[in-house]
Amino acid sequence: MSSLNDRSSAPLEDLDNPLPARTSMSWPTVTVEAFRKLSPRVQWKNPVMFVVYLGSIVTSLLWVQALTGEGEAPTGFIFAIAIWLWFTVLFANAAEAMAEGRGKAQAAALRAARKRVFAKQLSEPRHDASWKPVPSDEIRTGMVVLVEAGDIVPADGEVIDGAASVDESAITGESAPVIRESGGDFSAVTGGTKVLSDWIVVRITANPGEAFLDRMIAMVEGAKRGKTPNEVALTILLVALTLIFLLVCVTLMPFSMFSAALNGESQIVSVTVLIALLVCLIPTTIGALLSAVGIAGMSRMMQANVLATSGRAIEAAGDVDVLLLDKTGTITLGTREAAAFLPAAGVDERARVDAAQLASLADETPEGRSIVVLAKQRYGLRGRDLAGSHPVPFSAHTRMSGVDIGTRQIRKGASDAIRQFVEGQSGRFPEDVTRMVTAIASRGGTPLVVAENERILGVIELKDIVKGGIKDRFADLRRMGIKTVMITGDNRLTAAALAAGAGVDDVLAEATPEDKLTLIRRYQADGRLVAMTGDGTNDAPALAQADVAVAMNSGTQAAKEAGNMVDLDSNPTKLLQVVEVGKQMIMTRGALTTFSVANDLAKYFAIIPAAFVATYPPLAALNIMGLHSPTSAVLSAVIFNALIIVALVPLALKGVRYRAEPAQKLLSRNLLIYGVGGVIAPFAGIKLIDLVLSPFL
Repeated sequence: MSSLNDRSSAPLEDLDNPLPARTSMSWPTVTVEAFRKLSPRVQWKNPVMFVVYLGSIVTSLLWVQALTGEGEAPTGFIFAIAIWLWFTVLFANAAEAMAEGRGKAQAAALRAARKRVFAKQLSEPRHDASWKPVPSDEIRTGMVVLVEAGDIVPADGEVIDGAASVDESAITGESAPVIRESGGDFSAVTGGTKVLSDWIVVRITANPGEAFLDRMIAMVEGAKRGKTPNEVALTILLVALTLIFLLVCVTLMPFSMFSAALNGESQIVSVTVLIALLVCLIPTTIGALLSAVGIAGMSRMMQANVLATSGRAIEAAGDVDVLLLDKTGTITLGTREAAAFLPAAGVDERARVDAAQLASLADETPEGRSIVVLAKQRYGLRGRDLAGSHPVPFSAHTRMSGVDIGTRQIRKGASDAIRQFVEGQSGRFPEDVTRMVTAIASRGGTPLVVAENERILGVIELKDIVKGGIKDRFADLRRMGIKTVMITGDNRLTAAALAAGAGVDDVLAEATPEDKLTLIRRYQADGRLVAMTGDGTNDAPALAQADVAVAMNSGTQAAKEAGNMVDLDSNPTKLLQVVEVGKQMIMTRGALTTFSVANDLAKYFAIIPAAFVATYPPLAALNIMGLHSPTSAVLSAVIFNALIIVALVPLALKGVRYRAEPAQKLLSRNLLIYGVGGVIAPFAGIKLIDLVLSPFL
């Protein structure tokens, strides 16, 4: 190293604290935020609640007028209506603030995890080149830095040389380290993670403020969340309903005046009562909670350690009807297990199995352990004495492992590696073993050849193992009307066998990047929404085409940029959970909308007779709830209208319970639970509030 290294007097700061618990805002903070959102610039963004906001202002002015002795209604009544209308607005603001608080707490945790570090900028892109310290906020795209054991990765980049164990807990919250190495699909590193062992040379791919962690902070800020298409459509519907009821209430005033002119005993309905009527009839419940539902959906996705680039991605996940899943690591365990011991011609069966187990005793890989277990289960081989033996661990260079016992050299490994081993000792590779190796490979298995000195003893067949419970998960998806497609590079025969065992609906075998892209486009041309996971550069085209594209955080930069979601845990099966979260958000919005519409219909029967009984005395016959007086009826409806928002905030934030059922069944359930409940709740609630208020009116 040159003297440039000696100039590094500043320590490389540590960043190994995992994310703190994600919490919501405290009630004092929520209250402050609720009042802060009373700004007209904030309120007009929600048309339904903006009408309530204007009604609060008008009734407040009418109360001030009433204090002068010229009120259109009793002063106390106007004051009570004004106060509860303000409460309605504040409760809606609080619901949104609580939802936003989750995202802000997550962003604050990420900011706390980000620290200023010093990078080792290399003079040349070589591990042994000289370097100089550069502050991380001065790093630019294209720079090449050295990151050694104990160092923090200063910015997002690609590993161009070396391999290292990396602690990503500061980003993902997972304590298990991962391997990052040059080449392949696991070369991307994230700024803020820590190298635990060895070294890597990294080419920086992001400038300060553009790194993955910075984008995370921006995206989890719920306040910056854009509305999804379904939300926009629902907002338009709510605005239309609000305008309709607004026109109805406006025309009721001249109608009341005309009636009073015809009948001298009739009274003109007051503006305060009309405002209360309007607020109770427009869909204030869903209008107050709609934004909270969307923000909470993104928060639930983040709690699952999946970063969604937009609310649109989550909503699309809820509408997905085709899932493309990679075989390895998603449907299968990703590690292979021993399934059979196949003997070479003229070899004693027990001698072959004995050698296979001896060669695997020092092999700590899942495959090696599975060979030992299979030998125990089928042949009772256990309690081996290896005194005086010399284990030969697996090496990426030799591609085999084994044990030396005296003059016995027992090896197992890839067929070409074992071929070189036996031929180096003047042995030969039998034709029958070559045929076995070919047959195993052709059906998607992995052949490991076992040899002792110059003699081939047989072949071990390793097979993919389908994950436990995955078949039940696919059955749940099928009940929801979602088609599952397994993508694999295996031949068609092997792929079909695995697909049948896993319970998927279809399979794409011998898949190439072009095949994946073509398949997605074909489904989309049929009007279906497609979801897919991927981690490699070769997955990027398909990820960019899919409606929901979950890229693995451990994958390449190209894959992460092509996807609209990033799984921080790099768990391909997370796609199933993503779909569940998306559907849960849509189910929650549908449930609250159903309740809100039913709720408004019920309030109609409570407040209309009370509002116009003075103008049309025969309307008293419609007071089926037996409310104390017109004043208590109107006030009770307004109070209930405000309190029901508070009661439904937990449901909006938590979401309705997810059920793997078809849309038609979910709709029927919503109509039964939230539709009927929305009708019953106002009758019971308004009557109860009326009983409480009646002694004071």
